Amino acid sequence: QVHLAESGGGLVQPGGSLRLSCVASGPSFSFNSVAWYRQAPGNQREVVAVMSPHGDTTYADSVKGRFTISRDKAKTTMYLQMDSLKPEDTAVYFCNLPRSHRTPHLTTGSWGQGTQVTVSS
Repeated sequence: QVHLAESGGGLVQPGGSLRLSCVASGPSFSFNSVAWYRQAPGNQREVVAVMSPHGDTTYADSVKGRFTISRDKAKTTMYLQMDSLKPEDTAVYFCNLPRSHRTPHLTTGSWGQGTQVTVSS
C-alpha cells in the first residue's frame, strides 16, 4: 500500500496563495493516477483536482482556474498550487491515488493526516 504525507497548509488571507505537497512512497505510485481532495468541517470529502498517468488534469468547478495539480519528474511528489484563495476553500486537504482518473472517488492509497488550509481575514 502506498504511504502518503501531505504538507504546506496554513493560514492565508482571501486572495492569497499556498502550495501543498504530497510525498508518496510505494512501488505502485508511478503507475497510478493522483488526486487532491478536501474536507471542510461538517462536509463530506470532495475531489479537488485529478491527474491521469499521462498528465491530463481535471478540476472541480469550484477551483477551476485557481488551482493547479502537478507532479515531479521522479513521480514521488505531487503538488497543489492554490491561487486566489477564498474562504470557502478552508478545509483539510488530502492526497490519494485513484484507481482511475475517471473515478477519483475510488482510491487505492491510505489516507494521511492531511494538511489544514484556512482562508480568513
